[in-house]
Amino acid sequence: MPYVAKKFDNLIGAPGFSDQLLLNHFALYHGYVNNFNKLNDILVQMEKDDKFQTPEYAETNRRFGWEFNGMRLHEYYFENLTKEPKLRQTNSKLSKAIKDEFGSYEMFEKDFKSMGAMRGIGWVILYFDKKAGRLFNVWINEHDQGHFAGCAPLLVMDVFEHAYMIDYQLKKTDYISAFFSKIDWEITEERFEAIKD
Repeated sequence: MPYVAKKFDNLIGAPGFSDQLLLNHFALYHGYVNNFNKLNDILVQMEKDDKFQTPEYAETNRRFGWEFNGMRLHEYYFENLTKEPKLRQTNSKLSKAIKDEFGSYEMFEKDFKSMGAMRGIGWVILYFDKKAGRLFNVWINEHDQGHFAGCAPLLVMDVFEHAYMIDYQLKKTDYISAFFSKIDWEITEERFEAIKD
C-alpha cells in the first residue's frame, strides 16, 4: 500500500513562516512521499524479475532510505510546529528529563540552537534512548546517515536551506528563533510519553 502525503495546511499563516515558504516546503515533502512510493514499486518489480545482483538493484536500495527518511523527518518536523504557540510545561516528564540530562532547559535550548546554527545542511533532532533513559541533541547531515539506532525523535528541526532561505536568506539564527517560537510542546510531550514507559 503506498504512503499518502499528510496535510499540514494548519500551519499556513503561522507568524515567522511565510505561506510561500511553507507551500514550497510542503511540495518538497510531497516529492519524498512520491519518490519513496516509486522506488518501492521499482524494487518490488526488480525482486519479481530476480534482479538482486544488479547494480540498479543496489543503487535503488541505497536511495530507498534517503527518500523514506526525507518523508518521515518532514512529517515529524511539520507535526512539531504549531501556528499558535503552545507553552512548554515546566513540570512535565519531558521537562524533568531535559533538566536531568542537560542541567537546565536553557542549556538544552542553547545546545539545540547552536547545533542548528552550525555551517552546513541537515537536521537537529532531540532523541530519546529508551534503553538508557537518555536524551541527546543530534546533528544529522543527510537523511539516511547519522541517526542514533533505536532512539526515538522527540523534536525535529529542518536546517536545510529550503526550510528558511525564502524568509530569512542567510540569517539562519533568526529562522531558529522563529522555529522555537512555534514548537508544539504538546506533541513533543506526547512523543515522549508514548515511548517513555
